[in-house]
Amino acid sequence: MSGKPQLRGRAARLARLLPPGSGRARAARAPFVLLVVLLLGGGLIGLLVLNSALSEGSFQLDDLEQETKSLTDEEQALQRDIDAYSAPQALQYRARELGMVPGGDPAFLAPDGTVKGSPRPAAATAAAPLVLAPEALIGLSAPATPTPTPGR
Repeated sequence: MSGKPQLRGRAARLARLLPPGSGRARAARAPFVLLVVLLLGGGLIGLLVLNSALSEGSFQLDDLEQETKSLTDEEQALQRDIDAYSAPQALQYRARELGMVPGGDPAFLAPDGTVKGSPRPAAATAAAPLVLAPEALIGLSAPATPTPTPGR
């Protein structure tokens, strides 16, 4: 007896149509190998695309961080300017440049229409010179011309 079972009837007719054993194993193996190669190639291409996208995102992040730093520096400089302009000494200096003088005692108008106090115009008095902090003078005088630096 042989190791193979004997086929009869319809199974025997179908077996005659197919080539003998070794060709059938190769034919079944080829699509599997092709599928594995396609999956590996697709995975490799996917990883390359993902790596490129991550690198691009990293460059954009660096650019945005630099822009944030420069905008933060500009904001701080503008805040220093605002603080210098709103300092009491700077306000007094600019008011005197405009010809304003300190007011006297205030007068108040009551709800019934009577005046409380004695209203009179402020007198222009010669005031003592102001002592200002250097940061209060930012932007108050003529714009400074840049001084050339040696070697440039």
